[in-house]
Amino acid sequence: MRSLNHHGRRLALAGTAMLLAGCARNAPQDTWKPAGWSARTIDTLQEPIFYIAGVIGLIVLFAVIFVVVKFRQRPGDDSIPKQVHGHKTEVLWTIVPALVLAGITVPTLKTIFTLAEKKQSQLEITVTGQQWWWSFDYKGMGAEGITTANEMVIPAGQQVNLRITSRDVIHSFWIPKLNGKRDAVPGRVHPLNMSADQPGEYWGQCTEFCGLSHANMRMRVVALSADDFAKWVANQLKPAADPTDAQAISGQATFLAQCSRCHTINGLTQQVKQADGSTKSEPVIAAPEQNLVSGIAPNLTHLMSRTTFAGGTFDLKVPGCENPSTYSSAFTTGTDIACLNRPDLERWLRNAPAMKPMYSKLNKDKLYRGMPNLNLNEQQIDDLVAYLTTLK
Repeated sequence: MRSLNHHGRRLALAGTAMLLAGCARNAPQDTWKPAGWSARTIDTLQEPIFYIAGVIGLIVLFAVIFVVVKFRQRPGDDSIPKQVHGHKTEVLWTIVPALVLAGITVPTLKTIFTLAEKKQSQLEITVTGQQWWWSFDYKGMGAEGITTANEMVIPAGQQVNLRITSRDVIHSFWIPKLNGKRDAVPGRVHPLNMSADQPGEYWGQCTEFCGLSHANMRMRVVALSADDFAKWVANQLKPAADPTDAQAISGQATFLAQCSRCHTINGLTQQVKQADGSTKSEPVIAAPEQNLVSGIAPNLTHLMSRTTFAGGTFDLKVPGCENPSTYSSAFTTGTDIACLNRPDLERWLRNAPAMKPMYSKLNKDKLYRGMPNLNLNEQQIDDLVAYLTTLK
C-alpha cells in the first residue's frame, strides 16, 4: 500500500509538471499569443469560451462534490432514495446547457465562415506534406516558380493564400501563432489564409500521426520585411553556380553520383557523351518518383538560405551564431559558413536513418520513405559538405 501511495504521489507530481509546462508563456507554438489576423480571430473566440468553460467546470465540480457528500449512503442505511421525475430542476438543467451551447455555437460558426473566406492576395503557395517534411511551391514566381522545404518565407503584413495537400498519407499543417490546423490529404486541396504581423519566426508541427517520424516533422514560417522578402525572391530565382574550389568540385561529383537521383538543384548540369563521341552539357534531371514513395525530395538549390534541415528537425546553422540585427541575411544571402552546424550535417550524410527514423529499407515496390544510408566514406562527406555550402 505504501508503494502504491508513493507511485501515486509521483504520478501526481508528474501530472502537475506537465500541466505547468503546458501553461508556459514562452512556448514557440503558443496559441494564446496570436501574431496574425487569422490567429487573432481564433483567439477572440477561444478566450471567452475558455473562461466560460472554466466557470461551468467549477460549478459542475462543486455540484458533484456537494451531491456526493450530502446524499452519500450512510452506514446501516439500506433505503432506496426517493425517485423524482418531472421536477422543475430537470427543465432547468436541460434549458441552461442548451442556451450555453447556442451562445457558443453562433459565434463559432460565424468565426469558421469568416476564416474560410478567401482573401485577395498576390502570393499563393502550395503546401505539400510528405513523410516526413513539407515542401512549399510559390506560384507565379519567375518562369519555373520557387520551391523550398520546411521553411515557408512570407512578407510580413501581407495576406498569403495557401493550398494544402499531401503526396502520400494524411498530414496536418499547423502554425499556432498564425492560424488553425488544416489537414493535408492526398488527392485533395484544402485552402488556408495566413499572415504575420511582424517579421520573425513562427514554428509549427504536423498534428496528424503520419508514421514513424511524425514527431520529427516540423515546419516554420519565416516572415521578412517587404525589402528582405524581395531580396529573398531574387536570390531564390537564381540557378546554382558551379563551384570553383577543388574540394567543392569533388563534392559536386559525389552529389551527381549519389544524390541527384532524388534531389534537384536548379542549374546543375553534367557532361553527357553523344552518339558521335563528343560530350554535351545537359541539365541533371532527378527522378525521385522512381526512388521515393512520395515521389519527391527537397529541392537543394538554395539549401544554405535555410536554417534547418531534415524536416526542420536539425539546425543548419549554430543557434545564436549570427548577429540578431542581421538575422534576415541567412535567408537573403545564405548562412555564413562560419555559422554552419557542420557536425550535425556530417552526421546526417553519414547515416540519416540513425538521426531520424525513416523506414530506411525498401518497400515491396522498391521505394524508400525517407533518406537512406548512402554509405559515404569520410572523404566523400567532407567533399559533399564543401559543395553544399556553395548552394546559397
